[in-house]
Amino acid sequence: MTVEIAKLKQQLKKLEAEFGKIRTIAPEKRATFGKELNAKKQFLLNQIAKLEQSALDADVAPIDITAPTAPNQPLPQLMTADHGSRHPLMTEMDRVMQIYQLMGFDIVESRQLDDEFHMFDSLNFPKDHPARGDYDTFRTEENFIPPAHTSTMQHRVLKSYKHKLEQGRPIAVAVPGRVFRNEDIDATHEHTLYQCEGVYVSSDCNLGHMLGVLREFFERYFEQPLKIRTQPGFFPFTEPSLEFLIEKPKSIGGKGAGWLEMLGCGMIHPNVLKMADIDPEKYSGFAWGGGIDRLLMLRYGLSDIRYLESGKLRFLKEFR
Repeated sequence: MTVEIAKLKQQLKKLEAEFGKIRTIAPEKRATFGKELNAKKQFLLNQIAKLEQSALDADVAPIDITAPTAPNQPLPQLMTADHGSRHPLMTEMDRVMQIYQLMGFDIVESRQLDDEFHMFDSLNFPKDHPARGDYDTFRTEENFIPPAHTSTMQHRVLKSYKHKLEQGRPIAVAVPGRVFRNEDIDATHEHTLYQCEGVYVSSDCNLGHMLGVLREFFERYFEQPLKIRTQPGFFPFTEPSLEFLIEKPKSIGGKGAGWLEMLGCGMIHPNVLKMADIDPEKYSGFAWGGGIDRLLMLRYGLSDIRYLESGKLRFLKEFR
């Protein structure tokens, strides 16, 4: 059975490589091609899940490693316990990443511990910026930083993918990750959350391209056409900087009125490109960052963000 699972996973790996071909297909054929790939992927995932569950069912009973003596007998309550399930945030993360993959973006996972350079210096933060202080940012005793935003990956992405620019191709990368904020926790604020960063660089991209990419993402996510608008923002690593808003979608109770601020975005600051040895006179780019937790809360009508990190089984069972 292990061999069968390995073969299916190998097929899945080959299939996932096919997603990169979407950008090379004629626009009118992309939707059909993407749906076919998704159907094949879901079939393989279902087959793998069935085989893995069968393997678990056929395995020996669980052992209580905390028991003080041996031989050790299975505990009845362990044998009858509920099976676990994926956390809703992880399911939502997969959904978001799948949309970006279908749009031609590579995926690079963020880090959960970083340094001063990637958190601030590479992102054009002034030396005296208040975000560098302990009031806003967590630090370890060794002065490492649990990232407060997935933008800490921008420099690495630009450096790792700049060879694409030399080949005449754009840099297009989405970066999911866990971030940490020194926040007072309440119904709308949490110290631990998930974000998705987007980075795009080419020889001819502009603000209109960025708005088109973001609009396309949210229309696919909420599965309906959407009106969008922007308002001024400020981030050291983008210029100009914007806040991106969408009309409240019908799928979450919108009636054509009201706006939701979804994320911050803007054109990548020339200093950030220079730090990655990319010539801002030759290339331009845009970047954005938004919360996965917020998307999940909107989609399911959650009133308190603290549910997502609570570990409460009654809440998590609702997403099975």
